[in-house]
Amino acid sequence: MWRETIYDRLSPLEITKIGDRPFEGAIEAADLGSMLVTRVSSGATRTRLTADALRRSDKDATVTVAIMLSGVSTFTRDDREAVQRPGDIVVLDRRPGSTQSSDDSRALFLEIPAHRLESMLGSARQFAALNIASDQASASLVRTFFDELVQIHQQLDPETAARMSSIGIDLLVASIAERMARDVPTGVDGNLVVQRAKAYIETNLHDPTLDPPHLAAAVGVSLRRLQELFHARGRHVSDWIWGRRLDVAALRLTDPGCGHLAIGLLAHGCGFSSQAHFSRRFRDRFGMTPSEYRHAARLAAASAP
Repeated sequence: MWRETIYDRLSPLEITKIGDRPFEGAIEAADLGSMLVTRVSSGATRTRLTADALRRSDKDATVTVAIMLSGVSTFTRDDREAVQRPGDIVVLDRRPGSTQSSDDSRALFLEIPAHRLESMLGSARQFAALNIASDQASASLVRTFFDELVQIHQQLDPETAARMSSIGIDLLVASIAERMARDVPTGVDGNLVVQRAKAYIETNLHDPTLDPPHLAAAVGVSLRRLQELFHARGRHVSDWIWGRRLDVAALRLTDPGCGHLAIGLLAHGCGFSSQAHFSRRFRDRFGMTPSEYRHAARLAAASAP
């Protein structure tokens, strides 16, 4: 029964009990918009996710985020291993791998559409099984947010619950981005430099001082090298920064939860130094002013069935 429930709810895992103690486990589940949240408590187990099981699974468009609550788990994906202790966060993509959990372990698993992370951070292969330690302040914030959300989700209407889960995913993206941008080894592959630069951008879009020289220093490469890497991918560094600021601003203009924010305050939160500068760039990108864009989104939402 345990294997079947884990298979249906989380992933097509092969599960083996460790030790001689009778097995005990508990599963609590909640669906919050596009996110599935599952809290799992169990005795010591060893699990494997095989290529054959993945082929039979319908979860290839999702990733799982594991937030350790108690005990210790070790996740292995390819040549990367993450030892997860209470408060740590690990993202698991849909590749073969294994996990070993200690006795009396508890973890919160978030199943999230992969595109929600990859659209901002690049391929999940870049950050899968990368341990985000509990001493990283943003990791503590993510854990607290989802722990509280699970406790109160039944008091929320479906629209509010979905909006809260979306906010939680944004917090998670910022935490992963902070971890990715922390260090870039010398001689690292150019793709990884670009992905970590993009991750740093996501975390610091609100900072009006963020520019190509600032970004190059943050990821540990020369400005010339960073520009070469972006040019090889058909983009300019500054264009990417401004493009992401405008994309995030457009999303917030259409989000009912941000409807109370004045245009100037929203612009400042996306890294624009003035509302005039924001309006000019926004019109060039979207063909209308921010106010017109927000109004059009409200009309579309009101006319939707």
